[in-house]
Amino acid sequence: MALMDFIKKQLIEIIEWQDDSRDTLSYRWPDQDKEIKNNAQLIVRESQVAQFVYLGKYADALGPGKHTLTTENIPVLSTILGWKYGFESPFKADVYYVTTRVFAGNKWGTANPIMMRDADFGVVRMRAFGQYDFKIVNPSLFLKEVAGTDNHFRLDEFADVMRSKIVTVFTEAIAAAKVPALDVASRYTEIGEALLPAINPLTTSKYGIEITSFNIENVSLPPEVEQAIDKRGAMTTIGDMGDYIKYNMANAVAEGKAGTMGFGAEFAVAMGVGQQMANQGAVGVNPNAPKGMVPGAMAAPAAAAAAAVAPVASAAPMIELMNPAQVAQALGVTEADVLTELDAGNLKGRKIGTQWRVTRDAVDTFLKG
Repeated sequence: MALMDFIKKQLIEIIEWQDDSRDTLSYRWPDQDKEIKNNAQLIVRESQVAQFVYLGKYADALGPGKHTLTTENIPVLSTILGWKYGFESPFKADVYYVTTRVFAGNKWGTANPIMMRDADFGVVRMRAFGQYDFKIVNPSLFLKEVAGTDNHFRLDEFADVMRSKIVTVFTEAIAAAKVPALDVASRYTEIGEALLPAINPLTTSKYGIEITSFNIENVSLPPEVEQAIDKRGAMTTIGDMGDYIKYNMANAVAEGKAGTMGFGAEFAVAMGVGQQMANQGAVGVNPNAPKGMVPGAMAAPAAAAAAAVAPVASAAPMIELMNPAQVAQALGVTEADVLTELDAGNLKGRKIGTQWRVTRDAVDTFLKG
């Protein structure tokens, strides 16, 4: 009787795993070096799959339910064990329970910038991170490629193993989809959903998992690319370039930075003054020019400026407020000439601190004499 009791203790009659955790992906049932009895009961709960492994070979996988282990319902394992002609006996095999429910809220991110080819900016270095949900759809492939022989494979271990692999899959998918950097940086939700059909074939075939949701939370591009994106957006918002120039020059005057707005803005001033002079017929020496004014010093260059810009003058009107350097640029004289006329009172302006400001009307009045 003692021998029979010993034999019974060495045989496994019921195999069952009650998962009370929320972070277990796979669990190897502890057989304690015992053999599984023929006709033993295997209990698999919802969101579980029992995977048999014998000497490193993946055999049958049984889903939720209560199973009686016989050669009929474990045919692959029976073949591996060499059971022929209905031969039945106790056997040894590892039983892995694999959780098949969805694991949500897993973080992913690029530790280093990834290189992608972009139609707008050429080769771009990009960082990205977000979240994804997944579930195991191929237990044997998952055990082979991800969990290995770990007897209790948890979610934190999965994150360590899969972080770089998910980034690799993301890189391959976004390269294959040829998504522009502008879209990746502004349409996170749409891009995440659009990438799922490209990501899942890779994760399913390589790791036995299916990504059920893939979200991009942030994309970081190099500063020069971000500046280009900002400029493109600004140009779309600006619309009319003439209004944009006037707006920038007015801001520069308010900040005391007039004269530093660049050639484009100053050229617009010259065009505006030239148009005004062309409309008034200001050509040659003005006989009514104020005393002390050198003949031809201002009127002749101004007339030349008007003649030069008259065909295209309507493209950008002159601004309302200018500093001496801008008046000189517009009239084709030196800044010293303008300051002389301002000090003499011939050209009307207002001095704020040490800085002169001249209105367009004052320039028009001065030119009329």
